[in-house]
Amino acid sequence: MKNIYVLDTNVFLTDANCLHKYCGADIAIPLKVLDEIDKHKKRQDSVGVHARNIIRKLDEMRKDGNLFDGVKINDGKSNLYVKKYDPFCLPDDLDLDNPDNQIIATVLSLKKEHKNNVEIVLVSRDINMRVKCDSLGVPCQDYNDDQVVEDIETLYTGLENHLVDEQVIDSMYKSEDIFLDENDVSLVPNQFVMLISNSNEKKTALVKFINYETPLKRVDSFKTGIWGVRPKNKEQNFALDLLTDPDIHLVSIIGKAGSGKTLLALAAGLQQCFGETVNDLNYRRVIVTKPVEPVGKDIGFLPGTMEDKMMPWLAPIQDNLQNLMGNDKVTLDMYQEEGKIEVEAMTFIRGRSIANSYIIIDEAQNMTKHEIKTVLTRVGEGTKIVLTGDIEQIDNVYLDQTSNGLTYVIEKFKNQQVAGHITLVKGERSKVATIASKIL
Repeated sequence: MKNIYVLDTNVFLTDANCLHKYCGADIAIPLKVLDEIDKHKKRQDSVGVHARNIIRKLDEMRKDGNLFDGVKINDGKSNLYVKKYDPFCLPDDLDLDNPDNQIIATVLSLKKEHKNNVEIVLVSRDINMRVKCDSLGVPCQDYNDDQVVEDIETLYTGLENHLVDEQVIDSMYKSEDIFLDENDVSLVPNQFVMLISNSNEKKTALVKFINYETPLKRVDSFKTGIWGVRPKNKEQNFALDLLTDPDIHLVSIIGKAGSGKTLLALAAGLQQCFGETVNDLNYRRVIVTKPVEPVGKDIGFLPGTMEDKMMPWLAPIQDNLQNLMGNDKVTLDMYQEEGKIEVEAMTFIRGRSIANSYIIIDEAQNMTKHEIKTVLTRVGEGTKIVLTGDIEQIDNVYLDQTSNGLTYVIEKFKNQQVAGHITLVKGERSKVATIASKIL
């Protein structure tokens, strides 16, 4: 039996290449979907990019036939056609003025046309659309092409606990070379390990694993702090280790609100650009940016220059910078005027090649994998890029915890020697912030 997949608007706005992900099955596009895609084609973000790309692809396919009768795709293994709906197929309870209901009516029309000879499946990223379909007995499924993990609980955290003999921990504190066996524990480059004595669980050692041919490295406690910031827990220790390691060029940090992601990243950046010793000066400038994604209803256009428009979005970063500079606004303004600290709009990063810089992308959980690829391919020689975010606070309606760009990078780069990741688990902003993140 050959399946027919009916694709919802949000699938095309997520991935313009979705037509080629169902090889061997036919694709039906409800006519209403084309109308919905047209409304997004002028957007200047990834959604607009996908809308324009799919329109071009469909126009190109018209050369091989017409979309009403169907055209061959995927090397002739599948058919693609645009389908109208029969209004009498929709139950009276559902309003045909609703675009979603018109798409459901198209699915029901196809079921009536093919009877039981073909399985008709609606693919949608809209949860309520899938609930409606299930209520009508229509097979439906999510579009999971961007999903790199099945469950967010399985996302790589950057930390592993490992039981060892007490003598191993003693040797570690004596600065002796300790190696781990690949048959005993499976680790990836730059992963942190908490060695725990199998006879006394309170006896531990914090180390970083480089590879199986390199001895374990003890993690610095950073007791003197970095640019005035001292780590308050072991995960923050690990984060500073990654942020100050010149051999690691891509660092990702996730954690709940108030866990210190942005503050640690900024402190490490300032230290390595304006530190007191020559060994500190690894980069020429600090560049900080974040995706422009409103929380709640957008307030509309903002007046003024580009800097004026970006100020509300970047105010949290400016607050952290002023705090780290000891509220020395004169010095901070001087660094910004000299271009040593840039607070940039991500909109204008395409086309740049950024070398010898320390880049921080804050709120990276609101980026798609396409947007994050655009940013990472801007990285020039001698540049370190830091991605921070909280995957529990995603404001982009087309993303979730398993499909956002930050999660994508964490999973795809975890086996690379040039990358490192750590998940911060404790909130350190205040007692109120910590409790709020847990119970609200």
